Amino acid sequence: MKKNLSVLIPSYNEARTIGHIVAELIRKGFVVYVVDDGSTDDTAKLAHAEGAVVVKHRKNMGKGASLREGFRHIVKKGFDAVIIMDGDGQHLASDIGNFTDKMDATGADIVIGNRMLDVASMPKDRKYTNHFMSYLISLLSGRTVPDSQCGYRLIKTEVLEKIRLEASNYEIESEIIIKSSRAGFRIESVPIKTIYKDEKSRVNPVIDTMRFIAFVIKIIFTRS
Repeated sequence: MKKNLSVLIPSYNEARTIGHIVAELIRKGFVVYVVDDGSTDDTAKLAHAEGAVVVKHRKNMGKGASLREGFRHIVKKGFDAVIIMDGDGQHLASDIGNFTDKMDATGADIVIGNRMLDVASMPKDRKYTNHFMSYLISLLSGRTVPDSQCGYRLIKTEVLEKIRLEASNYEIESEIIIKSSRAGFRIESVPIKTIYKDEKSRVNPVIDTMRFIAFVIKIIFTRS
């Protein structure tokens, strides 16, 4: 499966960490795609130097737009599945095997990382927000998803060929779950380790909450 598994890293100003992440993944034999979302630092240059396929946005367009762009390239290349990781070093490449093992054992079409089994180092505001949003997304999707906002996940490309993604920002993570569930795809979760450093969350508590509310309202009244 590994030869047909790609890794996608949406990135914005991740020069401090992206080179190390890409280098480790390349050493493990993965094809790595980095979508540089209008970075003003050397993210694209460093990712390319370590062997990643780099797609660069001229301006910042949002995580959702970056994922959709990456998905288009990966589906076109004929990969069976894609692993999505963050570019800030929070996700460990050593956990990838947990995702593929879960997929093979359960036949899951999507496997989502679950950070909520060990929240001792998770910032309190993020912990409470994740609990609430995961409850809501589980309700809307009809599937139990303990950590719906985790960006570390495996998705089979047949899912990406079937569902139509529209979100340009962080709500895409919820959109993938709900639309995949409605399309009949199987969703599983797997425990992961998360490394919290001194990075500042790029989620705007006001703007992104408003976007999420608008997204939920739209989802409730649509079937696709």
